[in-house]
Amino acid sequence: MGKPHPIELRERVVAFVNEGNSHREAARHFRVSPRFVNNMMILHKSGGSLAAAKQGHPPGGKLSFHGEWIREQVSCHGEVTLDELCVELAERGVEVHRATVGRFLHRLGLSNKKKPQGKRAVQTGDRQGA
Repeated sequence: MGKPHPIELRERVVAFVNEGNSHREAARHFRVSPRFVNNMMILHKSGGSLAAAKQGHPPGGKLSFHGEWIREQVSCHGEVTLDELCVELAERGVEVHRATVGRFLHRLGLSNKKKPQGKRAVQTGDRQGA
């Protein structure tokens, strides 16, 4: 995302227009878009702050409130799949994609990988009869 224009520039643009100049003249003078000038004037007339609004999503995401519940599910039902977690979350009113659940588990330091019962992955140095 791009950075917002500084508050000083925003104030100078509003002052320039309030002196009697047009929006297009202000845009040319300060080398900004006419839309930016229009938006600043709308903010100024509505009495709102000229400061830039927050960008991006709020921190945490959809699953932050369900972290303990998800940790509990994975610890109690060790072989739970991402799809099963998605279904259980949907029953709780949270619609998420399985990739979102996978990334959240990774952030929690949990794994949802199933392991074959009684078998270990064969490493190159452990092969017998080779």
